[in-house]
This record gives sequence, structure tokens and C-alpha cells, in this order.
Amino acid sequence: MSEVYGRPEPTLIPIPRPLCPACRSRMILTHVGASREGPDLRIFECSKCGNVHKTMDDPMRSTE
Repeated sequence: MSEVYGRPEPTLIPIPRPLCPACRSRMILTHVGASREGPDLRIFECSKCGNVHKTMDDPMRSTE
């Protein structure tokens, strides 16, 4: 018997962590500014060199 797996809720999908443009190590998500309309502000910080990267991401945008 086959099992049906549903797609996880958007809050359970892992957030891609960018590489630091300065030292190329993986950055850590430090803040998400939720928005009712439009994209969310996401702030990543490098634990190695302290570089900060801000990005706007739309949680309602389809990745398929």
C-alpha cells in the first residue's frame, strides 16, 4: 500500500542560507521581518567574519 505525503507548510520548509560574499562561509539567519503584503525582510549574518546580508523574500512566490 502506498502512502501519500503532503507538501509541508511554508513555515516548515528550510530557508536557503547564502554564502558570505566576503569569506564564502555559510551565513546564519538572524532576523525575519514578517509582512502582510509583499516580501519579507531576511537578515543573514556570517559567524566567521561578521558580514551582514539583507534580502527581500516573498513567501507566497511559488518555487515550482
